[in-house]
Amino acid sequence: MHPVLLKLGPLTLHAYGFFMAVGVGLALWFLYRQAKKEGLDAPRLLDAAFYIMLVSLIGAKIILLTGNVSYYLQNPKELLWVARSGGVFQGGLAFGILFALWYFRRKRIPTWKVADIVAPALALGHGFGRIGCFMAGCCFGKDCDLPWAATFHNEYAHFLTGLPLDKALHPVQLYESALNFLNALILYLVLRKKTFDGQVFPLYILTYSIIRYFTEFFRGDHPPTAFLFKGPSALLTVSYSQFFCILGLAVGLVLYTIFKKRKRA
Repeated sequence: MHPVLLKLGPLTLHAYGFFMAVGVGLALWFLYRQAKKEGLDAPRLLDAAFYIMLVSLIGAKIILLTGNVSYYLQNPKELLWVARSGGVFQGGLAFGILFALWYFRRKRIPTWKVADIVAPALALGHGFGRIGCFMAGCCFGKDCDLPWAATFHNEYAHFLTGLPLDKALHPVQLYESALNFLNALILYLVLRKKTFDGQVFPLYILTYSIIRYFTEFFRGDHPPTAFLFKGPSALLTVSYSQFFCILGLAVGLVLYTIFKKRKRA
């Protein structure tokens, strides 16, 4: 792991920021190319993407803060980590969707046609973002005794994220990264063969909710306040992130059903 990729005098290139930038850049490139193929106003969509990403980032941090408010009240110094982190992805996704619905309606952009293009782009960008998490040491996993366990030694990462050093951990960031890349490929194939607008984006909500729900079982970075319900075993314990995943499954199923019925009508 290398939380800092390059340091030249006052200039510091952090791995997390670098891979986030790569992910955002490739997602925007994908959005631009697909928009051109669909005959949409691609430059206008890039403008919309900028505002949506800004609102999503703010929303992700708000959900992170509100979901752990008691922890941060007891540990106010940890608020610095809220500023440095990307936040809770599901929170950012929810804020971004709500803002996009309002923005597209106001600008008369075909909402669900664009949303279908956005879905694979989101999965692609998120895959690179999770590589950045692994390099930086955030969102780390639980103890692991499997052959592919990751052991971290960087004291700077420990200072920034609380990452346990010299312990074999699940590389959960890479689990999620690989699954997001696979998800991006599947969604792209569905996009090429889709039969109605609004077919791909609900599938993204469904597939990512499933991915995140199960990778949460391997996360080791949650404070005690991050759980909605703690059962006698890990499988019977539900974190707030997993609760959002359950909501995501319901929303995805409802949206997909609505758009499929519209197509039949």
